[in-house]
Amino acid sequence: MTACAPHAPTVGGWNSLDAFDNKQQLDGLEATARDGGGEAAKGKPGFSGPYHHPAAGWGAAMSVGRILLRERTLLDGPRAIFRMNHEGKGFDCPGCAWPDDTKGLHLDICENGIKHVTWEMTHKRVGREFFAEHSVEELSGWSEFELENKGRLTEPMAYDAATDHYVPITWDDAFELIGRSLRELDDPNQASFYTSGRLGNEATFLYQLLARELGTNNLPDCSNMCHEASGRALKAALGTGKGTVDLADWEATDALFIMGVNAASNAPRMLTALAEAHRRGAQIVHINPLVEAAASRTIVPHDVLDMAVFRSTKTSTLNLQPRIGGDMALMRGMAKAILEMSATDAKALDKEFIERHTAGFEEYRAVCEATPWDDIERQSGLSRADVLKAARVYRNADRSIISWCLGITQHEHGVDTIREIVNVLLLRGNLGREGAGPSPVRGHSNVQGNRTCGIDHRPAEQFLARLDEVCGIESPRGHGLDTVRTIEAMHRGDVKVFVGMGGNFALAAPDTPYTQAGLRNCELTVHVSTKLNRSHLVHGRQALILPCLGRTEKDQQAKGLQSTSVEDSMSMVHLSVGMKRPASPQLRSEPAIIAGIAKAALPGSKTPWDWYVGDYDRIRDTMSKVLDGFEDFNRRVRLPLGFRLKQPARELVFGTPSGKAGFSAAPLPDVIPASGTIALGTMRSHDQWNTTIYSDNDRYRGIKNLRTLVFMNAQDMADRGIKELDPVDIVSTAKDGSVRSLEGYLAVPYDIPRSCAAGYMPEMNVLCAIGDYSTQSDQPIMKHLKVTITRSA
Repeated sequence: MTACAPHAPTVGGWNSLDAFDNKQQLDGLEATARDGGGEAAKGKPGFSGPYHHPAAGWGAAMSVGRILLRERTLLDGPRAIFRMNHEGKGFDCPGCAWPDDTKGLHLDICENGIKHVTWEMTHKRVGREFFAEHSVEELSGWSEFELENKGRLTEPMAYDAATDHYVPITWDDAFELIGRSLRELDDPNQASFYTSGRLGNEATFLYQLLARELGTNNLPDCSNMCHEASGRALKAALGTGKGTVDLADWEATDALFIMGVNAASNAPRMLTALAEAHRRGAQIVHINPLVEAAASRTIVPHDVLDMAVFRSTKTSTLNLQPRIGGDMALMRGMAKAILEMSATDAKALDKEFIERHTAGFEEYRAVCEATPWDDIERQSGLSRADVLKAARVYRNADRSIISWCLGITQHEHGVDTIREIVNVLLLRGNLGREGAGPSPVRGHSNVQGNRTCGIDHRPAEQFLARLDEVCGIESPRGHGLDTVRTIEAMHRGDVKVFVGMGGNFALAAPDTPYTQAGLRNCELTVHVSTKLNRSHLVHGRQALILPCLGRTEKDQQAKGLQSTSVEDSMSMVHLSVGMKRPASPQLRSEPAIIAGIAKAALPGSKTPWDWYVGDYDRIRDTMSKVLDGFEDFNRRVRLPLGFRLKQPARELVFGTPSGKAGFSAAPLPDVIPASGTIALGTMRSHDQWNTTIYSDNDRYRGIKNLRTLVFMNAQDMADRGIKELDPVDIVSTAKDGSVRSLEGYLAVPYDIPRSCAAGYMPEMNVLCAIGDYSTQSDQPIMKHLKVTITRSA
């Protein structure tokens, strides 16, 4: 987005630029509230232009008020606000994985977290009467908003092919159907067990135990589609698949580089860290093809004084807009600049750190020297002057953090780009000390914990050996199927039973028609969910919907109220305890559902499934014997703020073959689109969370009542004879030459580099062919699709 144009110094009694903007914002938001801004699209689609107001602030506060009113949670909502993400008070936000405030000074919440929680706490219900009234064929024509907005699922349901309706089924009969289907498979690898990040650590551990006792490592998860590149790159470079920094490092660093992250929507609590960093004088560089709302300024809603006087805080000192896929070239340019500075600046490089703790430096230096500046400019889409600005910020900072999200990972060369980020950090010894290091931003609560606790289709032998010894099973050793290969296997008929633990697989996965055809080819699909979604309507020949407790709800088991643990984006593990009566007495917890499936599928199992479910402390005791870093789990997780898992690389202990941090000398990829072609990236709107659509509005991008759109560079539009809100056709060409298309999308002019465009997932997932995945990470390349865009006939 472009910078806000100056206004008159005094307007209507408001005496500052920020105040003027926010007074206008309030007036506009009041109108939005009257229009039903939190409802499904109504009225004429519109684009009001770039968003010039501070992120969060009164816009977020009024949005929250509308949400509480719409979902009729005026009592439970405020209770949840004061218990979410607070030590000893309640539950962990089921939204993003940003760490909880360590000082206990803030209302550690955000607009999107409250949306997520109130969406779960709604008073609306979907029971047998609803399914009796609506066939699957009818529901298939509903929008995503309409499906989820009907409310919480209340009892197990089974698909009846004769009537095309879901009908009630008892829990025992549902478990027997799943168990029988799994027992009758010719090979346990004909089943696949998917999970999203909503699953707590205890359920995660039981889920992978079920799969491995059954005899398969088919454990695809949402990491296969988001941060697989981060894990593989960091593992190769540092010997650990996670970032090394924590929130205290963010509070101490001199420079933050934020790459490929739309923080205002995807990790809004980061705004607090950015505002605090700016106040103490840290440099903040945002690197993204789109200048998002978080890359300008904010008013943090729990800063009461700032809210009262409409005073905003800057959240950036420099914004750079590389072309889609140009981030690696930018990092290479920064490294080249630092190396050139070192010829006359003895402190530009940390030579002692490089010599003692790294391998491959001379080869990397040679690659940097051999990379012409012309190539760096062309591939990054940035001028040499802009690259040098970032390099000077990096050189002048004693301690730097580089943080990134899906704008970096969902590319063909995502692993090489993250290796290049690590290269830049190693040059100045920004590892193993306070305020410095790599910091991937995980997008979904506990997605990192899922992987830590065993959801991995390529498990390490050390983990399997310990699991077998402690749990008395014999785990399979071969690699299992990830998300893409599970979909392909469903198509071939090689996967016959699909179990989805949370999420909305039918929409979240790439190549939507292909994915949905694969699901329909299964003998049985099982989805454990809180609300109705598309995956329930795209089902196998037999299908079950199993309703589970939400994170906000009390989990009562034989030994009383239970807690579950989650791991945040920075490796902190802490407890979460629900506060609300369950939406239905028929809801079961995820550990209880997993145990029910396991007992039915493995009648001879010696695993004490019911004993585990009766008291989750027992699960944690077993986990402490299996998982590195979880020793004395039950005591440590009850400490204030929980505990942080060990990060050996933070202590400069590297589990790499050389025993040192490794430089990577990968060549720069060619990311420049062919003539007439545009690089397109998919993303969320502000008013959605993954595949959950709260409304068809996107406040931070000036969009109202519209999701079927494409953001384009204004000159690219002019070259194609396209005007604002003209209908266009978008055609993608896959690696295998096949094409996919979307028709009648509306073009929106936006501040984005030439030959680049962006639009919303999951609608645009159809453009990502099943074969368009990275050869480095196996992730679908949803942020770098090759498309043509033409005005509709």
